[in-house]
Amino acid sequence: MICLVSSQVPGPDEPAGQTSAEKRLPPRPVQSREERQERIGKVRSLYDGRSAKDWPKPVIDDGVRWQELGLPTPPADPPGNPSSPEKVDLGKALFFDPRLSGTGQMACASCHDPDLGWADGRSTSFGHSRQALKRNAPGIMSAGASQALFWDGRAESLEKQAVAVLSNPSEMRSSPELVESRLKAVPEYRKAFEAAFPGRPIELARVAEAIAAFERSVKPGRSRFDAYLKGNTKALSDEAVLGLDLFRRDARCMNCHYGPYFSDFEFHNLGLSYYGRSLEDLGRYRVSGKAEDVGRFRTPSLRNIGNTAPYMHNGLFELEGVLNMYNAGMATLRRKPDQKDDPLFPTKSRHLKSLGLNRQDLTDLQAFLLSLTEPKLRVRPPDLATMQARP
Repeated sequence: MICLVSSQVPGPDEPAGQTSAEKRLPPRPVQSREERQERIGKVRSLYDGRSAKDWPKPVIDDGVRWQELGLPTPPADPPGNPSSPEKVDLGKALFFDPRLSGTGQMACASCHDPDLGWADGRSTSFGHSRQALKRNAPGIMSAGASQALFWDGRAESLEKQAVAVLSNPSEMRSSPELVESRLKAVPEYRKAFEAAFPGRPIELARVAEAIAAFERSVKPGRSRFDAYLKGNTKALSDEAVLGLDLFRRDARCMNCHYGPYFSDFEFHNLGLSYYGRSLEDLGRYRVSGKAEDVGRFRTPSLRNIGNTAPYMHNGLFELEGVLNMYNAGMATLRRKPDQKDDPLFPTKSRHLKSLGLNRQDLTDLQAFLLSLTEPKLRVRPPDLATMQARP
């Protein structure tokens, strides 16, 4: 059997269930208050005020080309789409403008709302004519750092991702002709496009480039963890510092979530493909056609995680449930008799193992993850009411 919702996942101090084929480790003993205070002092001595390169060596599996955690660096602009203030301003207006959609009622910001961590707070988003989509809308804050977009990596750049969403009949259901005709009819857009793309026509490719430039301007770097990296040792609570150590070592998180953006941006199978069930999603396989990619999804960045619930590609889980599942080693699908020779039967990532963390460990780990959350920054949408189509 496979666990389908977080409430069904046994907690760290509960008996192991039947969600995994591997033996589940029992939770390790909870430390006394004195033991915990001693541990806090030891861990802080290993991390506080030290360069990340001097931190304890993380627990990493063989073959993982990991990178140490650090401050986020601005993603490089692609050669064909260098950023400019004019391009970013235009992209912001387009990002919030529902006229880009077929119905004229859905904007990029409908699923990537700045007040909701640049996501939408839903398990899965609503698309064209309010139809429920299949996957969760991730936040865009770290999207510029990834070389593959969407949960299955089917877009190689933010520019291609924007075109894919605009053209998707289940999402914004638009077309180059519709987008271009509506924008050309607005004098303010004609002026803005000329400023951003001098001498170039208004066309869908330029729309995508402007939106991508704006999305790359939405960058993390103001979290409490960033302040800690800059030398403010009081920025992280004792719980969060213990969680940082757990993240890097006992919890094995850095096998996939490493570097300044807390992601390898690769594809992994967490056992959540629901293979052969009503919620089946084959993930990367639909793009690559490779059997080993069945059930694999892109590793999301953990930055701004506190503002982007719910989690996973299907948006079915809250943070506590996610941590419980990782602690259990995630679910392991078992072949049914009719799947004995199924070449597409998914295989869970080798990085997932039962951890044996106790409830206090998971509370500390959650405290660290929440330290990656960015403070609220209210973004006022452009005044689109003044930008009306005129002869």
